[in-house]
Amino acid sequence: MSSGIRFDRVSVAYGRHTVLDALDLTVEPGEVMALLGPSGSGKTTALRAVAGFVRPASGRVFIGERDVTGLPPHRRGVGMVVQQYALFPHMRVEDNVAFGMKAQKVAKAEIPGRVAEALEMTGMASYAKRFPRELSGGQQQRVAIARALAIRPGVLLLDEPLSALDAQLRSGMLAELARLHRELPDVSILYVTHDQVEALTLADQIAVMDRARLQDCGTPQELYRTPRTEFTASFVGNANLLAVTVRGTGAVSFADAELKADTGDAVSGATATLCVRPHLVGLGDGPNALTGRVAEVQWRGATHRLYVEVGGERVKADVRELRKPPALGDEITLHFAPEDAVLLAGGVTDG
Repeated sequence: MSSGIRFDRVSVAYGRHTVLDALDLTVEPGEVMALLGPSGSGKTTALRAVAGFVRPASGRVFIGERDVTGLPPHRRGVGMVVQQYALFPHMRVEDNVAFGMKAQKVAKAEIPGRVAEALEMTGMASYAKRFPRELSGGQQQRVAIARALAIRPGVLLLDEPLSALDAQLRSGMLAELARLHRELPDVSILYVTHDQVEALTLADQIAVMDRARLQDCGTPQELYRTPRTEFTASFVGNANLLAVTVRGTGAVSFADAELKADTGDAVSGATATLCVRPHLVGLGDGPNALTGRVAEVQWRGATHRLYVEVGGERVKADVRELRKPPALGDEITLHFAPEDAVLLAGGVTDG
């Protein structure tokens, strides 16, 4: 089957309401691309355009070198897994997995072997004779993935596949999906999620969506460490977004503090947004020190999150669990390294 996906200025509209606006995006063969964004951002619409469940108002969808824009879903060679599993309750596991192959008119003699192979790959071989009602949520999702893999697709579409699972099952399924990706290096995966941890864990590339448009795209490390916009910084991971004024090359001011940061080409006097990840903010004196009063303390097991009022803004710090955390109203000092701060290009305006 063909692998790789290309959106060529794909737009989808319902009446006058545009739900996907001129999407240009390429998923390379064998790559996992996560579409990350809030509800209504257009990510599921993009996936459904690849599957053939929605027809673009304009633009083209390619799978490999094939223009599939006008093809029905069953002729596109894609496997799809949705949030609620969509298993047939009256069919045993093995029959659910075989269903797609029968629809594609795979040779009858070939089907049992491919069912067994898909169930083995997903760890469900011993459950072949069970009905969906006899399985846990995580097991049902594995069967849904096995059914998608059994047709040997070049492209695998995953639409919020883990959102119905509890945290422990979700973590285990993430590991299983990562293992499957290693075992199927030629299959391109388009993974829709609003969960940043899933995207950071599984994806080779993340496309950040908002208000029907592609906002940013890059590797998880690029988007996390050097985000380009406030939206990306806040949606990929957690971030302090500090309103600062550029004071010259390598210097900004925040509240009453002068801070060191890479200011790039920003001109002196410009207002800007400085991004600092909470886990890179330390407690006590150090470079780029900020002094304020504790507004909130959250215990998170291995860490404490401190919210500190500094110059009318709350600065978040995730620090190793404290034996004696500060009390509300205590004055404390935080710090961060200049190299851990990113001046957001989209947040710089002339003062």
